[in-house]
Parts: sequence; structure tokens; C-alpha cells
Amino acid sequence: MVKLLVGTTKGAFILDGGAERAGWKITGPHCDGWCINHAIGDPGSGTIWAGGGSAFTGAGVWRSEDGGARWQLTRLTRGEMDDWAENDPDTAEFFGITGEPLPFGKDFQQVWSLHHAHGTLRAGTKPAQLLASADGGKTFARVEGLTDHPSASDWQGGAAGLVLHTIVSHPTDASKAWVGISAAGVFATEDGGATWERRNRLSNAEACEGHQHPAAPRDGEIGHCVHNMMRAPGDGDLLYQQNHHGVWRSSDGGRSWDDITPGLPSTFGFPIRVHPHDPRTLWTLPLNGDSQGRFPPDAACAVWRSRDGGESWQAMRKGLPQENVFFTVLRQAMAGDGQAQAGVYFGTNSGSVFASTDEGDSWQEIARHLPTILAVEAM
Repeated sequence: MVKLLVGTTKGAFILDGGAERAGWKITGPHCDGWCINHAIGDPGSGTIWAGGGSAFTGAGVWRSEDGGARWQLTRLTRGEMDDWAENDPDTAEFFGITGEPLPFGKDFQQVWSLHHAHGTLRAGTKPAQLLASADGGKTFARVEGLTDHPSASDWQGGAAGLVLHTIVSHPTDASKAWVGISAAGVFATEDGGATWERRNRLSNAEACEGHQHPAAPRDGEIGHCVHNMMRAPGDGDLLYQQNHHGVWRSSDGGRSWDDITPGLPSTFGFPIRVHPHDPRTLWTLPLNGDSQGRFPPDAACAVWRSRDGGESWQAMRKGLPQENVFFTVLRQAMAGDGQAQAGVYFGTNSGSVFASTDEGDSWQEIARHLPTILAVEAM
């Protein structure tokens, strides 16, 4: 059975495709219409988490233990509604605000990313901090080793602000993890989060030449504006990332990065997805450029697939719109399931979800007219 967890600007939605990945049924919006930047699920327990928030609500993580029928909210920071409630008992009653102190005050406005592994739920925030929960999202603690990183005072935000948008773990070694921060780059820990190392060095530094964007690589580093990152399956530390300036591969856990953009129609895009069983198969969805509208090149949608670790690329267009396509697919809006013949899914900022159950060979639109889609994950 495959479910898609869809985060939007007006709540979370669940698309259920059953065992056949067909006949998709939609429920939602969940989470009281909060802006949901990311939603994930734990197949073992069936628990679903959805993270988000806004300047008005503050940040929080919603949790459902019954497949999305009922939800509980763990509020983490104050929002404007708390200020209103302090001076208006009716407003406090309307929003259910009790006046109890929230654990992180006004430290951040939104939860941007979630990741569950080895019994720990991690959350990335805007502005960039990393939180961890050992009780399934009921309480969180700050990962001080990253917050207090010596470079933190120099981190610069991208267009969406300084956000910790990607969290990656090792499947068997709980001490190893990676995060992506726009526009500070890739950071890695090998001691469970106590210390973190920047991992942005190019192994082919000449590729830096020609980048003029303020978040571009400089001084032989890549990753200052990493958009999304995934670890490939297997025993090694093979990582792929879609960056502000191309697609990159690292065979050494991010210690060095190689440019695998040649063959793609542009260097700009947001999401990347790696096959659940084949470390050399991956998908990305290029956009036409930073300042050119951020829609598919030539206004024709294609998911690009590589079967050889990015050495060559093929455009997959069957079933995708090929005229007047001006939508954007954001960094967390491409997902994959774990089936033998992997399913790939993506959502658009125009409210459509597209699905492929044959590893990208063909596509169909399985939902439309949803709110702006910020994230898609398969459960």
C-alpha cells in the first residue's frame, strides 16, 4: 500500500493509492489549514508527522497515530496570534491559547523539514536550527552542536530565508547524519550530532568559474545554496544533491563533490530523488533558471532520469504536459516509494500531483486543484 503525504500552504493532504498505486483517494485538508512545509510517515507504527507554521501561528509539529483521522499539535514557538491573545480573552479562547510558555519562545517561525530514523524524530527550522525528539514528536530539544557551529554567524539565507530544509541519515549507523541549509551548505556529523563538519568542497574546482550569484560557489567550495540532497542505497556514503548551480555527486559522504550536470537542459532546479534499490538511478526536474521564471525549460515538463549515476541523462515526458507549463516544483515536492519497480511522484505549485509507477517511463496526473504544494513524501 502506498500513501502520499502532501504538504501545502493550506494544510496537509493524504493521497491513498492502495496496493496497486491506482484509483487515488484524497483526504484533507488536515492540520487545521496550517502551512505544512513537510510531512513524513513511519510505516512501522503508522504515525504521520507534519511540520510547518507561519509568522501568525508560530512553528509546530502535528502528529497522527491513526492514519490521519485525528491530529495532535506540538507547538514550538509563539506567533502573532499569541500576542493578540494576551490582550483579548475571546481571541485566546478561539485559538485555544492557554498562555503556557512555549519551549522555544520566538526563536524560529516555521518547521521546514522532518526526518525519522533510529528512534529519533528530527526537525529543521527557519531560521536554521536542528531539533530532535526522542518521544515521537511530543517534545523537542535543540541540537546545540549545529546551532553553535563556529560558522553559524556567517550563514546567509537564500531567497526563502535561512532554512534547514534537508535531513539525511545513515540506515545502520545512528551516529552519522547530514543536513542541507540554504544558503550555508552541507553539514555532516559522525558523533550523533555533538559536532558538525562543513562538507562543501569541490573535487573539480574549475567548475566554480562563471557563477555570479551571491550564493554561488567560491574558494573551491560547493553547497552554499544546496536545494535538496539524498543518500543512495548501499553500504557507502554516496550522496546526490540538486544545487542552485547544478546537480552534484559525492562518493565520500560530502567531503568532495563532482559536477554531473552535463546533459541536463539547465543548472537550476529544486528536487532530486534516488532509486530505493539502485544507487546509480536518480531523477531530477530542471527549471529554466534562477531569474527566468523558474518553470520547466521551453515551458514543457520533463523529469530527467539517469541510470549511470549522472554520467548521462534522459528526458521522461510521456504523460506530462508539453505546452504552456509555467509551474514550479519545489525542493521537497518530489518523492519515491520503495517498491521493486519504484514509483516516483511530484507536486507543483499550481496544485497538481503527477505519478509514475514505472520509474519515470510514463506519468499521469493523480490530483489537481490542491493548494500550492510544498512537499510530497511516500509512505
